[in-house]
Amino acid sequence: MLRWCSRSIFLQVVLGLMLGIICGLTLPEFSVQLKPLGDGFIKLIKMLIGLIVFCVVVSGISGAGDLKKVGRIGLKSVIYFEVLTTIALLIGLILAFSTGIGSGANIHLEQLSKVPMGDLAERGQHLRGTTQFLMELIPNSVIGAFADNNILQVLLFSVLFGSALNLVGESASGISRLINELSHVIFRIMGMIVRLAPLGVFGAIAFTTSTYGLDSLRQLGSLVALFYVTCLSFVLLILGLVMRLSGLRILPLLKYLREDLLIVLGTASSDAVLPQVMRKLEHLGIGSSTVGLVIPTGYSFNLDGFSIYLTLAIVFIANATGTPLALTDLLTILLVSLITSKGAHGIPGSALVILAATLTAIPAIPVVGLVLVLAVDWFMGIGRAMTNLIGNCVATVAIARWEKDIDLQRAHKVLDGEQGYAFAPRKPLAPPNHQQEF
Repeated sequence: MLRWCSRSIFLQVVLGLMLGIICGLTLPEFSVQLKPLGDGFIKLIKMLIGLIVFCVVVSGISGAGDLKKVGRIGLKSVIYFEVLTTIALLIGLILAFSTGIGSGANIHLEQLSKVPMGDLAERGQHLRGTTQFLMELIPNSVIGAFADNNILQVLLFSVLFGSALNLVGESASGISRLINELSHVIFRIMGMIVRLAPLGVFGAIAFTTSTYGLDSLRQLGSLVALFYVTCLSFVLLILGLVMRLSGLRILPLLKYLREDLLIVLGTASSDAVLPQVMRKLEHLGIGSSTVGLVIPTGYSFNLDGFSIYLTLAIVFIANATGTPLALTDLLTILLVSLITSKGAHGIPGSALVILAATLTAIPAIPVVGLVLVLAVDWFMGIGRAMTNLIGNCVATVAIARWEKDIDLQRAHKVLDGEQGYAFAPRKPLAPPNHQQEF
């Protein structure tokens, strides 16, 4: 048993999760001091994300041979993201409205106004508009994009760099090989960091349990329960249908991603598993160019769990404060949420800030009402992160199938456990084929 546990990251993460809960409940004062373990693990992962995205995207595009393929993948990704995000918003809105979540709470606005909110509402009111958001996709400098770890800016530069390498051809083959070898080193470092996941999960869970306790879930238990039921239904039904249409099944995929989902469960951050998830999807038989484009973009544009959270929280606040909602208000919630959810991943404290921004755009609902969800925001954050991660993995599979860029035979073998996976350096890519016409 000990030998098996020493070899299995999955079992080590489960052990760290259980010990963190026990430590948080029995030694609360000590557990509060363990927060740096979780924060440090996430920072170690984030330290490499920019470089990993750059290496994967550049290697994928430069080796793809056909730049038209890159354009097709981008367009199909945008279409898929918009459709699935709309479905997630609609499901959240329908369930929240039909269940009457928050009704009967009889919360008065005078009570809420006495609760300190910091600058959340103000940050929400001044949230970047669509034009400003698009302008911020362009970094002030390439170095600045990497320094700020702005994934969308890094992705933009990586696409341009990889396309340029593709067009230059053989004379830039040395740079292509250098970036490919650099990716081997970066993934080797990532393999070392991944071994620290159980320690990071232990620290994060111990801190959270000691700070919020088990009672914090009971305060807004109905909202939390409905949120998780909605996310689970979305994953099994909607994403399950997408996987079926792609020729695969959702449950084997969840089993394949179990270690990564447990890390997200412990840290409430999907950033903590981005690099290894990209590797796993490549191991599944999906082309590196598809993985390199869909996953980083999806982290900002395909936030299924976040979309469900937005509509549930808004209707909950409206019902709890006795604010009547007309059909026009529901349509406004849907349209505004569809816009404000984009790019939320790159904003500090994004959930509450975006919620404030959405409430600001809907005058009928008081912005101050967002304090009602503060107590359970972290717990709902776990569900947001896990649903977002699953949604982006399914999106990659679906777009790869749409683009015929997945080896289905290999994918079935991997998901059935016939072909094991171990976090290892990436295999060298095949030399770019520059003979095709663009």
